[in-house]
Order: sequence, then C-alpha cells, then structure tokens
Amino acid sequence: MELSEQEIVRRQSLQTMRDMGIDPYPAAEYEVTGHSTDIKAHFDEWDQQPVRIAGRLMSKRIMGKASFIELQDSKGRIQVYVSRDDIQAPVAEGETPTTVEQQMYNVVFKKLLDIGDFIGIEGFVFRTQMGEISVHAKKLTVLAKSLRPLPIVKYKDGVAYDGFNDPEQRYRQRYVDLVVNEGVKDTFLKRATILRTMRQVFDEAGYTEVETPILQQIAGGASARPFITHHNTLDVDMYLRIATELYLKRLIVGGFEGVYEIGRNFRNEGMDRSHNPEFTCMELYVQYKDYNWMMTFTENLLERIALAVNGTTKVQIGDHEVDFKAPYRRLPILDAIKEKTGLDLAAMTEDEIRVEAKKLGVEDTEHMGKGKLIDEIFGETCEGTFIQPTFITDYPVEMSPLTKMHRSKPGLTERFELMVNGKELANAYSELNDPIDQYNRFVEQMKLADKGDDEAMVIDHDFMRALEYGMPPTSGIGIGIDRLAILMTGQPTIQEVLLFPTMKPEA
Repeated sequence: MELSEQEIVRRQSLQTMRDMGIDPYPAAEYEVTGHSTDIKAHFDEWDQQPVRIAGRLMSKRIMGKASFIELQDSKGRIQVYVSRDDIQAPVAEGETPTTVEQQMYNVVFKKLLDIGDFIGIEGFVFRTQMGEISVHAKKLTVLAKSLRPLPIVKYKDGVAYDGFNDPEQRYRQRYVDLVVNEGVKDTFLKRATILRTMRQVFDEAGYTEVETPILQQIAGGASARPFITHHNTLDVDMYLRIATELYLKRLIVGGFEGVYEIGRNFRNEGMDRSHNPEFTCMELYVQYKDYNWMMTFTENLLERIALAVNGTTKVQIGDHEVDFKAPYRRLPILDAIKEKTGLDLAAMTEDEIRVEAKKLGVEDTEHMGKGKLIDEIFGETCEGTFIQPTFITDYPVEMSPLTKMHRSKPGLTERFELMVNGKELANAYSELNDPIDQYNRFVEQMKLADKGDDEAMVIDHDFMRALEYGMPPTSGIGIGIDRLAILMTGQPTIQEVLLFPTMKPEA
C-alpha cells in the first residue's frame, strides 16, 4: 500500500510515542464526566468545576507555551486550553523526561498529536478572556492515534474549500462524513427519535413487537421481485423477505391483539433517489379494526412523531412546507384520477382504460390487468401532486389481493395509501380474512404472472391454512421508515437517511 506524505508522518509520530513509552491505543477505561453541549448549555453549573472529556482533536493552535485545541465529542465541539506548565510533570534539572506524564509536553508541543486523534482531557471549566467557554487542561491522555488525515473544511472569504462533499465518497465513507460534515449525525439522531416514538405509541396501545423470518421459502405479502439465495443444509432456494405481512397475520390468527415489526425488507429492484434494495419497514396488525380506524390511528401517529422529531408538525421539504397535523384528506383513487385528469375510469372497460393509459404515456400495458392500469395511471398523473398528507382510498380488487372487498363499492377494496410530498408513505387495508376469497385472489394473481407480471404473488399454502383456522376482522398497515425519515428530516434522497446505502462495487 502506497502511503501519502501525511500518512507517513503520522506513522512516524505513532512510533515516536511508543518509543517514549506512551501507548497510543490504551486498553484502560477512560471515564467521561461531561460533554461539550452540556457544559456550554449549563456553564453556570460547570464554571470552575472539574471535568473529564474525550473526543477527536479537530484543530490546534500552538502559541508559545500554550495551545488551543478544538475537541469534538459525541455531542459537539468545545475549546481546550493547554499550557506547558500544567501538563508537564516536574523534571529535575538536567534530567530527561521519562514518565508518561513528563512526556505529554512533547506530545502536544512537539506536534506528535494530529487532527483526528482521540484524546482525553482532565481539567476544569472556565471562560476565556475572549468569552469562549473552554476546558483548562491539567492532564492529557492519548486514547487513539489517527493514521489517515481527515478532510477538514477550510473557509476563506466565506467560501468553503476542501469539503467532503462528493455523494459517492460520503456514502461509502459514512464514518468520515459523520465526523466532518455538520448536520449529518443530527439526521440519524432524528431517525432514531422516529423509531423510538413509534415504538412508544404502539407499546402504549398495548401492541407487541415481534420478529418474523427474513429467510422465507415463499416471497409473499407484497408485489415485488425478491432476492434469491440457497440454503445448503436443506438444499432449497430461499428468498429474502419482501414484506412481513403474512407472518404477522399468522400471529393475529394465534390470538395476539396487535403485533408490529420494524425490520429490514429486501426487493431486487431499481436504485434511485427514493429506493434502496434493502430498506426498513414497519408493519402493524390490530384485530377488530378496519381501514377507517387505521387512517385515524396513522394521522395521530405521524403528528406525534413530527412533534417529537422537530417540535412542530410542519416540516420544510425542498420548496414545500408539509404539515403533519391531523386530520388528513381522504380521497378515493378513482375520484383522484378524475379530479386530476377528467377521466371517469369507473365507467370504462379494461380495454378502454388501456387506450387511455397509452395516451398518458404508460408503457408496456399489454400484460397489465385493469387494476394495474389504474395504478399506473394514478402514478403517472396524480401521485406526485399530493404534497400535503392525503389518504388515497378504495383501490380496485385486482391490485389489492390481500384486502377485504369494500362493504358498499363493488369491485373495490378497503385499502388506502398515504401520499406525502408526492410519494407513497404507507399502505393499509381492512385485511382479507375470508379464506375462500383469499384463495381465489391468489389464483387471479397467478394468472397475472402467466401474463408476464413478475411482481404477481404466488400462493402461500401455509398462510391459507392459517386463515382457515379463522382470523378475526383485522386492519394492517406498512410504513416505509426510510421515506418517513426523509420527510421528517427534510432530506432530498433516501441515501441521506441510510447510514450505509447500497453502492456499486468500489473500483
């Protein structure tokens, strides 16, 4: 491996430390008693008080016998004042420093410390003559030596230089992105708040968090292309799950009042600004409920999440301000299409809808059934126009094989998709619990597969067996956590809310 000049110098500093008897990677615990943001927020309580902090050295200015260091801990940054007289232990006249304490002066002032090194500081809190809250170091400990230089941003005349801004580099080296780019870590702390709040709401309602198989013999519960792998011991092909739905409904059959799972799903499909092959989804199923109840539950859930994450129900997403304050508009899909295009698809045959679809630019329509055509027309003409949270309801039966038939609208189902900022965020049903109807729906899906629809579902016979034991009236919902994180943090792409998005192999 060819090393840069800086990498060579850092390795030389590493060896010099070892020659001085200083372990650059000590094993002992380093107890931290304060963090940068807490010290700054509550300075009156910390002023002149002892403290132990630790973090990365992000800048340093040596000024004779003193040095100013900027330390970045897990919360933020704080200035550290280091004086030679404070950190160098007494040495008798004519003697050479030998102990670690006696050597620390050389570590700091002979430039053995580099940007990115982890250090521990023991001292007290004070305010400098310039008014900056700082820590006066009385003891410095090297905790980990950094052998690669960080891409530190420099500013001149208000212009940033040497930034770590290339998206591909940022996503591949998220560990660097988190260190040097302001706000990145905050995005993922907000994502954690989303998940924590969601769990709180479900737990308060008395619902149980469960785990279901990721490796499945049938890829069911959604319309998507799966990843295929092979189980060597069983000598069978298996699929990475595309959804958790069918296993969670088995648990409703088994007697749970409500179950939910927050976990990874995998779909062997395209990658773009809003799709990643590996993604996080939450699915919730509650007995004795329907899709009307679920709409109310969902809008209240999202309002609470928005308040927990941002302190307000309003979020700025690009040019749009989206308000998650409940209630949300409820609009049947056929009415939405008619509202946006003037087309009354309810009165049309499948062939007539196919003609209109082609006029609207929908391609490859020959293998599509009526429901798929309606879905494609909605996606082409309507989906991107719903910026404020809107429940699109009452989908055709052909595109909803796991959904209960609508109680008053023939040919339609009790299903909704929640649209926000022009994208689908959630999908929910009054769950189909009639096993005979469910079997017939699966048969129709197989016919679509024969037509060439590679996203059509196959029959899950064990799930059918579970339904035949009886499943109570149930409502279920799936919410894409990654898309929810995009919305709640105002980020432009899914890659910005995934710590490690899927990337092409590195050259």
